[in-house]
Amino acid sequence: MISSSTVVNSVVEKLRAALARGQWRSGDMLPGQRELAEQLGISRPSLREAVTVLETLGLVRSMPGKGVVVLDAPLDDTPASDSGVAGASLEDVLQLRYTLEPFIVGLVAQSISSKEVGQLRLTLMDMREALEANDSEAGMNAYIAFHEELFTLTSNPIFQNVVQQTSNALKQSAQVLRNSPEHLAERLQENEAVVRAIRSKNSALASAEMRRHILMEGQRMGIELNIPDDHLGQITP
Repeated sequence: MISSSTVVNSVVEKLRAALARGQWRSGDMLPGQRELAEQLGISRPSLREAVTVLETLGLVRSMPGKGVVVLDAPLDDTPASDSGVAGASLEDVLQLRYTLEPFIVGLVAQSISSKEVGQLRLTLMDMREALEANDSEAGMNAYIAFHEELFTLTSNPIFQNVVQQTSNALKQSAQVLRNSPEHLAERLQENEAVVRAIRSKNSALASAEMRRHILMEGQRMGIELNIPDDHLGQITP
């Protein structure tokens, strides 16, 4: 069975190729969702996800009530820091996050200050307030901010360059996460569990809670991550 991430990634590449050969030029509107989905032989939800990725890359912009307009953006001018992310599927993004974020929070739990814990908790409060106000955009912005704050707490200067890739990947996947605001409460609960473990300086538990969170994100996207068997025992039940 073809995963949803594989379909979306394939559509993104097809649309990028069409833009590169000038099928649609800057200022043109893409065909309507129904027409374009039929042309590509995919569902409209998959098309919407692909368009969201193209928006992240700066190639198109969705205009409410009008459609999707092609932007005047050079296809080969992706910044070097984004080059490993632009062609990635959602599964690729989650695998990167699963590899790095649990390790990051494990390190952070060992050395975090009370002031830094307080800042993480404030960001989670922003998520909770957004949830209570039913403001999905503010909630997702707080979600991104929370994970980026964790990245900034990594002190290893060499590791910072790799962390930048994780941050870029997070922003790419967040564009799709915005399409499922009903899961904000689950994300908040999972991130709160991470902070509780960090606050208690329990490095192993913090890593396990982050692994659980990323696996749950995969399930919410309909993606089952392939992970090493020896990692399964490190995830709390």
